[in-house]
Amino acid sequence: MPGIRSSWPWIVAGVGFATYPVVRPYADETTYAGLAAMASNAWLLAHLLGVLAFAALPIGLTRLGRHLAPGGSRATDSLGPLSYLALVLLLPYYGAETFGLHAIGQYASPGDTTLLTVVDSVRYQPAAVTSFGLGLLALAVVGVLLAIATWSHGAALRAAGLITGLTLALYLPQFFGTPTMRIAHGVLLGLGCLALAFAARSLATAAALPAPQGAEYSRR
Repeated sequence: MPGIRSSWPWIVAGVGFATYPVVRPYADETTYAGLAAMASNAWLLAHLLGVLAFAALPIGLTRLGRHLAPGGSRATDSLGPLSYLALVLLLPYYGAETFGLHAIGQYASPGDTTLLTVVDSVRYQPAAVTSFGLGLLALAVVGVLLAIATWSHGAALRAAGLITGLTLALYLPQFFGTPTMRIAHGVLLGLGCLALAFAARSLATAAALPAPQGAEYSRR
């Protein structure tokens, strides 16, 4: 069932990207409230949803690229490898946010902000910040390449590729937005991924169909 194989990564990514900022608790992270948010189960669940979305993304991009340009092109050939590179660079930092900050928050005593210095030391450790920044830059390039690769494949696929590509490219600046902006960004990215799920399924199904007899005859 080629349609399902091509669409499921986009469904997983879409649901993960959309729900991650919705489930994530927001609080002033210079106060104890921020530590309490990190200690919550919602923090853990939200970040795991984000990790799942990022893990599914390269699979979807690789399979979509094969159907967009079976003969290969610079944009489509780069989608899979570059997105896997972004994944490798991003996930260690997400692991620290998911499990490390969650554990630190659980050790905090009510009203005590001492452990916020430990949180900062985890988040702003030079190697960690560098890896995370490079991963987000790679993700931005993936977004641009996705928009380019889907541009000439019909209005529906072009719109899905443009929405998904633009929101991937804006993943770094959205971290500096308000909770409302971050939620809106995640939902828009999720919708773009779900739209690509339908497009990828249609492309894979069409590619699996036998060629018309006339087309076969013309190639002889």
